[in-house]
Order: sequence, then C-alpha cells, then structure tokens
Amino acid sequence: MLEFKLTCMKLIFMGTPDFAALVLDRLSISEHQIVAVYTRPDKPAGRHLQSAASPVKELALKRGLAVVQPASLRQPEEIARLAGFAPEIVLVAAYGLLLPPEVLRIPPLGCLNVHPSLLPRYRGAAPVAAAILAGDVVSGVSIMLLDEGMDTGPVLAQVEEPISSDDTTGSLTTRLAKKGAELLLETLVPWAEGRLKPSPQGEEGVSYARLISKQDGQIDWGRSAEDLGRQVRAFQPWPGGFTRCRGRLLKIVQALPLPAEPGVELGQVVTLRPPRVGVEVAVGTGQGLLGLVLVQPEGKKVMTAAEFVRGQRDFVGQRLLT
Repeated sequence: MLEFKLTCMKLIFMGTPDFAALVLDRLSISEHQIVAVYTRPDKPAGRHLQSAASPVKELALKRGLAVVQPASLRQPEEIARLAGFAPEIVLVAAYGLLLPPEVLRIPPLGCLNVHPSLLPRYRGAAPVAAAILAGDVVSGVSIMLLDEGMDTGPVLAQVEEPISSDDTTGSLTTRLAKKGAELLLETLVPWAEGRLKPSPQGEEGVSYARLISKQDGQIDWGRSAEDLGRQVRAFQPWPGGFTRCRGRLLKIVQALPLPAEPGVELGQVVTLRPPRVGVEVAVGTGQGLLGLVLVQPEGKKVMTAAEFVRGQRDFVGQRLLT
C-alpha cells in the first residue's frame, strides 16, 4: 500500500490563465511541495505582438518555482521529464492541454482538476461565460479526477456560488478560483487517505461550453435587451461586447436591460428623460432597451456613456450596426 506524508504532498501544478494563477497563488502558500509548474508556451500579445508569459508563469517565477512549458505532453521525452519530478499528485486548473493516458498514470494519487462549473453542466473551455449567457443564477466549482475525456471524470467535491445580476465573467471567475483553491486544499488529504469516493458524472444535464472567439462579442441589436445584457457581462473582459458607430468600433463595457419605449427603432441611440437607474443613454433592441453605462471608443479609454455623448453629440439619434 502506498504511503504519503499527507501534510506535505509532492505535487505538480498545471495551468495557464488568471483563474489558474489564483489557484496556484493559494497552493503556493500551503504546506504542499510544488516541484514544477506546467503552463502553455509564451505567445505573441498586444499591439506589437511581443512574446508574453501566461499569468501562471509570471506568478510561478515570482514564487521561485520551476516552470515547464511544453507545446505538447505526448512526446516520450516530455512524459519522461514529467515522471522525473516523481509527483505524488498532479493538480490541473485551466491548463489548455489534454493529458494523455501516459501522463494520467504517472502520479500515484492521479490528476485532479479544478473546474469552474457544477459538472456535468458546462464541460469544456468557457464554462463561466456559458453560465452567464444562459441566465443561470448559480454556478460553482468541481474537483474532478481526470480521465481521457473532456471534463468527463468522476467528481470528488463541489461547491456552489451564486451569480449576481451584475456579475461578469471576470468577477465570477475570480470568486470561483478562490473557492476552488480552498475546496482543492480541503479535498487533497481526504482523497490521499482514501476517505473520498469519486462520484461518476451522470449523463443527464450534460452541456458543453465551446471556446470563445472574438466575433462572439459582436452585438446583434435584433436580440432582446436581456440577452444582450448577458452577452456584455459574459464577454467581459474578453472579447467584450462591441458594435460599430460610423465605421469605428465601440465596446459596450457595462449595460443594463430596460423596458421598451414607444417609437425607438432597432439600433437607434436615444436619450432617456428622466434617466433610469442612473442610465442616460440607451439603444433600441428586438425587445426592450439596452441602457449604456460604460463604453470604450476605439483607441480610447473606458468612459461613462454620458461622457461619450458629451464628446460625440451626434451619437444620439444614430442607428448602430448589427
């Protein structure tokens, strides 16, 4: 029978974006020994396409942890390198690469994944945005034992998290990462001691959250204001909800769905008199008005819609493109 020093496990962490960095941040101040951090290779970013490190890499280097950045985990040399770290367990959070069977078999305690949804709902790449888009009022985090499928492994633990009416993917992701890190730490020792039994995921309620593309943020004013409000929140901070005004990009950073007003055409910008819940400017949609709170004109900083209107007085009355 395998024996572990349960108060200090030897682990490898795998992750890439901000969600994973928040989980790693909590693990790095725990009693467990992180022998290596795996993250995706640096990639071009920004206007000048300079090579940029992932949030996980930046944090790992700050903590003095060993960083490994393979393009794939399927090459024999990469599998051998991972095995050479002799981890007791591998912990994964939004890594971005599927782990092949050879890797899954290396750690005696298996590979655990921190997934920001209540599995089996929202397997896949963008579960937080999917929950907001669907109008869910509850999300959560699952600790799952990885298998060869896409988020199909049995679940060890789950915790719920309410979704507020003003949550964005950014704000909800931050809370889920912090809850997920704590749940992971609470799970590790009971799992190693054999006190947790994984529960297979049922087939009922399975859904997949596909990878988001930049075009997903484009606003179709023919949809309802409720749908568009969720779209803006779901795609904040990336790719953002956006439309076009006289050929230039206009990002909708924050918006509120409002009741309709007679005579407002689809995509028409109107001034609300009196303002509603602090909103002075709105756009006609397929059902209701979308009140603009914060916007970002192309090449400029985020500003209130009222500030934008003061600088672009002909904005009111225009028809925005779908």
